[in-house]
Amino acid sequence: MKYSIIIISLFFSSLSFAQKQDKIPVLIRCDDIGMCHAVNTAAKEVLETGIPVSMSVMVPCPWFAEAVELLKKYPNVSIGIHLTLNAEWKQYRWGPVAGSQAVPSLVDSVGLFFPSRSALFGNNPKLSEIETELRAQIEKALHAGLKIDYLDYHMSAAVQTPETRAIVEKLAAEYKLGISRYYEEDEAQGWYFTPPANKLDTMLLKLKTLQPGETKLFVIHVGLETPEMNAMEDANPWGPKDMSKNRAAELNALISPQFQQLLRDPKYRLVNYGMLNKEKGLKAMKRPPAN
Repeated sequence: MKYSIIIISLFFSSLSFAQKQDKIPVLIRCDDIGMCHAVNTAAKEVLETGIPVSMSVMVPCPWFAEAVELLKKYPNVSIGIHLTLNAEWKQYRWGPVAGSQAVPSLVDSVGLFFPSRSALFGNNPKLSEIETELRAQIEKALHAGLKIDYLDYHMSAAVQTPETRAIVEKLAAEYKLGISRYYEEDEAQGWYFTPPANKLDTMLLKLKTLQPGETKLFVIHVGLETPEMNAMEDANPWGPKDMSKNRAAELNALISPQFQQLLRDPKYRLVNYGMLNKEKGLKAMKRPPAN
């Protein structure tokens, strides 16, 4: 009888694994959590859907504390650090967690982060100071009580060069964290610069046309169209205009009945980075090809 139970258990474990393999894994990552109140409020609407989701937190931003309290309430979220070395808004700026005196090569004349990667790296930032600041962001999140599963990088500044990417990899190994895009994710793209009115149709089409294979990564920037966000203007000329409208449209598309219903189609399997860490293991991570 004992051996029969073991055999049955192994059979169902194998069946469960096979069923997972037949499905298309979809990973939704919402970025910039903690950036402002409107983003946090939008994040709550996503969390209320109950779907497994990953959310990347910007530790240096003023609304980080609110984000911490929010994220602690939801078991369906996998939390990441959105490693931040830029502050891209004209009227809304932030600086390093470590303090500007500890990392002077990372800040402008008033002690705040530069708006773009080119401005940052044009200032010849010291690798030691980049590590100091990124470590400070991780430590602050941990001390705030967040359970961190992964790292990723705001505006890709933290992985601008092979040397800075090596710092991110070193910190991930030290803190036993995953890194977004290191599980050979296939990123679905095409809606960031899409007009707000077309966001839903574009995201639905991307989801409907996914093919089996590696995990499909949807990076989404949520927000609300409020006076707070309406006042934000990207300091970079290539940034999207009407940012609040774009973020609100991505939120509305993500939580729309059409998109949520499609996500629940049996051919998909929703995952987050906490799940990937357990299922694949941190040792399975690979540095993605250079762009």
